[in-house]
Amino acid sequence: MPSDAPGLISGPLLIVFSGLPGSGKTTIARDLARRLGAVHLRIDTIEQAMANAGIDMSKVPDSGYRVGYALAEDNLRLGTLVVADSVNPLRITRDAWRKTADAAGAPAIDVEITCSDADEHRTRVEGRITDIEGLKLPDWQKVQAREFHDWHIERIVIDTAGRSPEACVEELVREIAAKASQNSPKSAI
Repeated sequence: MPSDAPGLISGPLLIVFSGLPGSGKTTIARDLARRLGAVHLRIDTIEQAMANAGIDMSKVPDSGYRVGYALAEDNLRLGTLVVADSVNPLRITRDAWRKTADAAGAPAIDVEITCSDADEHRTRVEGRITDIEGLKLPDWQKVQAREFHDWHIERIVIDTAGRSPEACVEELVREIAAKASQNSPKSAI
């Protein structure tokens, strides 16, 4: 499906989503992927499929991310736009996504999805229903206790508090288009 954001990209691009559960990350990542005709790689889906296959994820805690990196690199090498969707809370995972894009000779854009209104965020977390068979969603206490490293790389920040997913995607498309137009396809954005 062609992009409805002309000039957004001229080749492969990795868009890496990060954010706490309930921030609106997956909703926006899916909508963006659909709009741009991109591959949507969701780490929750990968990890739960592995767990459903009998893999003890506590023994290989980074395996879902590693599968995601490999799938992203394969698709980037095909010239495809890839949207990677995960909490991505640690510096090491953020760097690994960048290395994945570099290995494929593609640029990467990091996107942090936040919800600055704690009451709204809590309401979302407590009202969510899983769309992945077997996935146990974290409660508010676990979301608040989640380790989330400070950022060390440039990123686009989208605050979803009080906003529709459509408005957030519109803002994100404009931000991505601006970043992509400033950089060549082979350099990290």
